[in-house]
Amino acid sequence: MQKPLILTMGDPTGVGPEVILKAWLSGALDRVEQPLLVAGDAAVLQRAARLFHADCRVYEAPPGDRASHTLHCGERSLALRSLSHLPAEQLAWGRPDIACGRAMLDFITWACDQCLAGEAAAMVTGPINKQAILAAGCDAPGHTELLARRCHTDKVVMMLGGARLKVCLVTTHMALKEVLGALSCDEIVATIRIVDAAFRRFFGCRLPRLAVLALNPHAGEGGRFGDEETRIIAPAIATARQLGIDASGPHSADTLFHFAARGDYDAVICMYHDQGLIPLKLLHFEDGVNITLGLPIIRTSVDHGTAYDLAGTGQADCRSLVAAVSMAVHMAQKAVTGDS
Repeated sequence: MQKPLILTMGDPTGVGPEVILKAWLSGALDRVEQPLLVAGDAAVLQRAARLFHADCRVYEAPPGDRASHTLHCGERSLALRSLSHLPAEQLAWGRPDIACGRAMLDFITWACDQCLAGEAAAMVTGPINKQAILAAGCDAPGHTELLARRCHTDKVVMMLGGARLKVCLVTTHMALKEVLGALSCDEIVATIRIVDAAFRRFFGCRLPRLAVLALNPHAGEGGRFGDEETRIIAPAIATARQLGIDASGPHSADTLFHFAARGDYDAVICMYHDQGLIPLKLLHFEDGVNITLGLPIIRTSVDHGTAYDLAGTGQADCRSLVAAVSMAVHMAQKAVTGDS
């Protein structure tokens, strides 16, 4: 029996529930080669279904099943682990409270523990509200940090990708003026090693081709625009190559993405957030996927937030969710078969 892929519902007052229902009801998930299991709230999902004029019924699952319920709409059925009992009709779209924060945490931790125990193949996470989980007692700043802590992992790498481009970040959410202080040879080497190992294990690459970007324009132009390339980045690349990793650079960011997008590289190692996210979202705005590398489990996520301005309208785009599910299935299959 195949292990399920768990979809966490995300913020009950955001677009997470409705993009799951939209993708399911539209048939966009019909070709997924892995059983799906939603970790969420039955009443919230029923409310989301009504946005699409669908009358979904909830039934208890057989005893001993990982799912506690199944959601039925016509001939369609979706396995559900109902982990909260929120007053769905009283929840205002875009206004999470402490109960919603606790529910988000329960969805995430249950799915993570199922993956760690080998009971699930992967987890795909819906968008959460960080203030709500903080109010509920979680001091982790977000999804990624919470999962890293749960998995007892010291360092993870944020990757965003689609079919044409995959970018991996050395530094993530910080002011640009703080990036210089956060970059070091050791930090870049650690990032390269995590990306290399993940692409070998989860993407079927026997020798991943990794392009490492420069920090400064024109790769510093011989020190004219900065010395980080010669002082930090080039030594990190040399160390990675000594470890048997196919890393090249430092590449000038203004030209490298052209070659990466045409398939010359498997991934691009970027020094800071916008250096990688601008080209990624240019190519994959609707179907980009957020992947956490370095965890002992597979975690993909939608590449968007709770979108409170759209929540409750049924207009939220479900393509990022569908892409995140497809990416998780692909990674799970590669991890099992080791195919290249």
